[in-house]
Amino acid sequence: MKTIAKFILYNIMGFKIVGDYPKDLKKFIIIGAPHTSNYDFILGVLMKTIKGIDAKFVGKHTLFKPPYGFIFKALGGYPVDRSKSDNIVQAIIDIINKEETFILAMAPEGTRKKRDKWKTGFYHIALGANIPIIFNTFDFGKREYLISEPYYLTGDKEKDFAYFHDFYKDVKGRFPDQFEPDFHKSI
Repeated sequence: MKTIAKFILYNIMGFKIVGDYPKDLKKFIIIGAPHTSNYDFILGVLMKTIKGIDAKFVGKHTLFKPPYGFIFKALGGYPVDRSKSDNIVQAIIDIINKEETFILAMAPEGTRKKRDKWKTGFYHIALGANIPIIFNTFDFGKREYLISEPYYLTGDKEKDFAYFHDFYKDVKGRFPDQFEPDFHKSI
């Protein structure tokens, strides 16, 4: 599978990988941005396969219904019903805290639709579980899949989001017009 994933990513999609995931960290959150296309999910699955990481993800509960729901579960998905008022952030923190190893991949926009700000759940999860964030880019402009060094949150939301903004400022999604983040709106 790894060879097939590499062939698809490098030869068919024309992407290259810059960076690597840390081998010594047992728990972290991967945020992938900008999330403007279904291709982002495909890139994530290819990277998960190529790098051999057991990354989990949360998705809207309707994705996990038949006939294709079993595929999302097999790929490491956890269904979430966003219409319920449960504290999803705390539930995810509890899962991370009880596991010996846990890698969570998230799209901070929370959707592929046009958004002018990020949702902040990933931030609160990382802060609450006391784990770092690793930034991934789906840069269709440079045809790069960039993996950052781990970033440990400072607890100063404005400072942290300024760092996020700086990291992602020149990244182009597949549909660049879908997302023009104003990180100050997320604070």
